[in-house]
Amino acid sequence: MNFEFSDDQKMIQDQARGFLAEHSPLSRVREVLERESLGDNSYDRDVWKGLLELGWAGVAIPEEYGGLGMGYLELCVIAEELGRSLAAVPFSSSVYLAAEAILLAGTDVQKKQWLPKVASGEVIASLACAESQGGISVPGPSTSASSTGLLTGNKRPVCDGAIADLLVVSAINANGTVAWYLVTADANGVGREPLQCIDPSRSMASLSFDHTPAEPMLARNNSNALHAELMDRAAVLFAFEQVGGAQACLDMAREYTTQRYAFGRPIGSFQALKHKMADMFVAIELARSNAYYGAWALSSSSSSLTEAAAVARISATDAYYECSKENMQAHGGMGYTWELDCHLYYRRAQYLASLLGRQAYWKDRLIEEVA
Repeated sequence: MNFEFSDDQKMIQDQARGFLAEHSPLSRVREVLERESLGDNSYDRDVWKGLLELGWAGVAIPEEYGGLGMGYLELCVIAEELGRSLAAVPFSSSVYLAAEAILLAGTDVQKKQWLPKVASGEVIASLACAESQGGISVPGPSTSASSTGLLTGNKRPVCDGAIADLLVVSAINANGTVAWYLVTADANGVGREPLQCIDPSRSMASLSFDHTPAEPMLARNNSNALHAELMDRAAVLFAFEQVGGAQACLDMAREYTTQRYAFGRPIGSFQALKHKMADMFVAIELARSNAYYGAWALSSSSSSLTEAAAVARISATDAYYECSKENMQAHGGMGYTWELDCHLYYRRAQYLASLLGRQAYWKDRLIEEVA
């Protein structure tokens, strides 16, 4: 079995890397982070506009719904480059989460209405199903919907909830089961409050609904299965972002330790630092292998997607945390200061680890799958 990407997919990856290196350097990420820390709930609009013009948001959306219809493998290679660059854009919220939720649970009318707008960037979309910090609560959300389709309740944290135009919301419907609804952010009764986040370059918000008009999505007999499948798909895509970020940490550590001299020699030649970077390399290669397995399972609609997504999520989360931490260690005391860029990757590693549920959730799913 060949898990290598094709030449066309590698070309897309090279194009993505070149675009992001030119238009989204870490200095741009810092600008957004500092604006966000001052209360300006924002993102890098120029980078967002550029990647939309390249068609990235519609890569995995079928052509019949306004996308490019290329597939998930192409989306995976783009995700890795977004993770490498730390681009401050609402790509994951719109593409990995909301668009996939609409593809899974939207009616044909809803798909034709909203997916072209997501693909073109006419709307920013987000998924609102979490109700406690760092976790996802489905079923059993506090948000409820009346028989007339009016939502009441709260969701937090919601990725890019303060800037989203369209929300996919899980709620308890009139008969007591969990269902999914589409809500426009400008609808009556929607309240949005930005939340402080460890990575201010990626926004979080608390949303409230007070008898808010909502459009029901397709009824599913098992909302748990819908939620689980959505999380599996997103886990694979986020794993590629995490691998990209972890690789950037290793590259940064290697560059610094080959240029920084102590006792007349590069500090990278010291055994302790060699061991640290060897451990980083091993963690990344393990995560990358598992991410490739997840990409194959996702693109082929394999029955092993849950297993593949779980191992990709677990290994990529561990690798990114380890590499972002060791990168700061490799830079010494300066690695912990605001002036250096190490903390930007550490922040993003923690932010991504908080999405889609804790590590314990994914380990339990993996155990259940292989038991």
